[in-house]
Amino acid sequence: MPTNAATNNGPWDAKLQQFHGGQDWAHLDNFVEDFSVTTNAFGMPEAAKLTAIHSIDHSHHYPPADQEPAKSSLARFLWPAEYLDERNRLILGNGASELIDLVIRMAPSGVWKPGPFLTQYKEYERSARNNNFTMLPEGSPDKANVVCLVNPCNPTGDYLELPELKQWITENVLPGGYAIIDESMQPWHSPEFRHHSLVGEREYVEALYKEQGISVFVMHSWTKLWCCTGLRLGSVVCPTTEHMRAIKKAQVPWSVNTVALAFLDAVVRDTEYLDNTWTMTPVWRKLTIDRIAEMFPSWVFYGREFLSWIWVDTGSEEVAERAVELAKKAGVPVRSGRPGYNLPTFVRLAVREPSKVDVLLAAWKAV
Repeated sequence: MPTNAATNNGPWDAKLQQFHGGQDWAHLDNFVEDFSVTTNAFGMPEAAKLTAIHSIDHSHHYPPADQEPAKSSLARFLWPAEYLDERNRLILGNGASELIDLVIRMAPSGVWKPGPFLTQYKEYERSARNNNFTMLPEGSPDKANVVCLVNPCNPTGDYLELPELKQWITENVLPGGYAIIDESMQPWHSPEFRHHSLVGEREYVEALYKEQGISVFVMHSWTKLWCCTGLRLGSVVCPTTEHMRAIKKAQVPWSVNTVALAFLDAVVRDTEYLDNTWTMTPVWRKLTIDRIAEMFPSWVFYGREFLSWIWVDTGSEEVAERAVELAKKAGVPVRSGRPGYNLPTFVRLAVREPSKVDVLLAAWKAV
């Protein structure tokens, strides 16, 4: 297959690494906006960014080994009333990717299964393969020792409400198994996101572990919501304190650096930023879809209204490849569905403010 905008893996070693997007911007002389990543359209929160910058002054010291006070600050964000009781189930990581790998390494060996959607974030599959699991495809009727479901699902936009999610866990996890539920995009839901999240379902999680030995882990990457992918910030809510301690024992010391911890400690208090996110993301998302649909009536759009991206089936490999190529040439790269997901008729684009969308749609006039 020839190397082009849709298939080039850039800095990724295709034989050793799982492809991820977000690399094209650095190689563009005319870069305008990165539509290829699902980060927040409002960019990095300014106050937290300044706090992170100032923390450089303390970077000649080791970061705190207990991840405090950032861990407690995140706990307060997740459980405003009960954070003192809950924080010992929480641990931070160098992005969610580190924690994904740690949890899968300590999981019961055997069979691994993804969520029920067409595709999902591939880091779980990569880690499972590296740890010699037998791999089941999505939609398999068989139960597994370890299941990994991304909800909301990146990139497809599929979403299970809590009752559906609990039913899926019951129907797909073997007794004594692990259920890793990635809720990285859940906080985009609304100010009421906690009521739609497994984070607040402690009684359910405890009962499942006590009665069936099933361990539920809730994974978050915080770098999308707060637009700080370069800082590497993730967390996992464990079913018990003992599970958290097992991860901590295996985790490399000082995994999360001083700058990332300072940023996290500050950003969780920026309520204005989140209010803007919850208000404008659905508005800009709908506006973008309406404008693209007017240009390309046959394209099909997927995903819930609150999500920070749009998953688009162009219906044609050639059209999708051309759309990716033109966007990149205009300095507004989008994500191809070919590398990583093997869905060559699809493209994914982030929700962005209308003036940036203008540049993308001007480029797509030539599609």
